[in-house]
Amino acid sequence: MLKAVLLDLDNTLILFDELTYYKAYFKKLHTFFKGEFTMEELQERLVSGTMELRRNNGSRSNRQHFMETFTRGMDVDLSGLWDRFMAFYREAYDDMGVTVSRPAGLHAGLERLRRSGLKLVIASNPIFPVIAQEKRARWGNLDPGWFILFTHMENMRYVKPMPEYFLQACELIGEEPETCLMVGNDPVNDMSAAQAGLKTYRTTDAEVIDYASLTLTDEQRKGSPQHIPEPDYQGPFAGVADIVEQLTVKNQ
Repeated sequence: MLKAVLLDLDNTLILFDELTYYKAYFKKLHTFFKGEFTMEELQERLVSGTMELRRNNGSRSNRQHFMETFTRGMDVDLSGLWDRFMAFYREAYDDMGVTVSRPAGLHAGLERLRRSGLKLVIASNPIFPVIAQEKRARWGNLDPGWFILFTHMENMRYVKPMPEYFLQACELIGEEPETCLMVGNDPVNDMSAAQAGLKTYRTTDAEVIDYASLTLTDEQRKGSPQHIPEPDYQGPFAGVADIVEQLTVKNQ
């Protein structure tokens, strides 16, 4: 029986050009780290630290794993550098000039899901801290209080497309994977939920899919899972609530 719906955020609940977003992100963030890194050095450390999260074995949070990689070879105070990240998210993250839109029927669909009584999760790839995840949700006029859980780098030990990410998310909300539906636009990062036993719905509202949020080298792509099954369902976000109702009735 369906108990929970896990919802990707970027280009699922909010639609935007991720390449434009990351260009603005690096530029704005660099103003908080000018004393330590050139723009090129900062971008290289950010990308390496983010991609290295795929190697997290679950023994520590993504935040801890990221910061160790980000500062590799440096003799620095980790808490001081983390404070700079937090200052950036508080002071500059909402001012990047990125145009965000919403898929048709977003709020009506979410309201139907909320009335269903199912647990709702923002299952965004946990490569950002919670402050960033919640701010991006608000870009789509989404109330964080609608969701039982946001996955972020401070509460997760794995990242998409690792099956362990989905298993941990299910564990955090107290539900078995077989009772959960993963909704997202990415055929790799989101649909890999099938490998953990979740049902899957691939949304088609986003015109451009950035498969890994950041540009990957050939070496980094080797860590991506192979043979991901086709989604159980596919269509615009507006169709998710219909599928949820079908699954709910079917299992009554």
